[in-house]
Amino acid sequence: MLPAPACPFILLLAVLPGLAQTPPAAERLAPYVPSPQVVVERMLEAARLKPGETVYDLGCGDGRILIIAAQKFKAKGVGVELSADLARKTQEHVKRLGLQNRITIIHGDLLGADVSSADVVTLYLETSSNARLRPRLEQFLKSGARVVSHDFAMRGWKPVRIEKVEDSSRIHTIYVYQIKKN
Repeated sequence: MLPAPACPFILLLAVLPGLAQTPPAAERLAPYVPSPQVVVERMLEAARLKPGETVYDLGCGDGRILIIAAQKFKAKGVGVELSADLARKTQEHVKRLGLQNRITIIHGDLLGADVSSADVVTLYLETSSNARLRPRLEQFLKSGARVVSHDFAMRGWKPVRIEKVEDSSRIHTIYVYQIKKN
């Protein structure tokens, strides 16, 4: 029998190889803060969303952007949400509303999301998170796709439109960018 102090050390050595093989967990790029309804509608209006287009909401939270896009604008939606619990609840809410054939909720990391079919991408991430996402958007979005960011600019991109929205004595800024490829 080993002396008591050695047992935890040996146990640690036994589990270290397994820990080293575990892929790193996706990191949260912004806190969950829902956009006010008036801001959501203005974001989609500013994007000039058309019926039948597809909106990707990266960090979709409770799905409010996608729901308004489907209900009011007759668009399709795909949401990517890191929180498994929130993604499940949002999918259940979408189903209760009868929108499951127009909206898909994906539990996953938005940095790995396939956005190639998006006409519009909506974001409410911090500027540093936008910067991390920017190369993927540039690589995979088609020419003409719009990126709409609530409150946080996309460094290095020139917005085609900036709008201000007041809600509860706070001014929100909406940045609209359009992808141009040669």
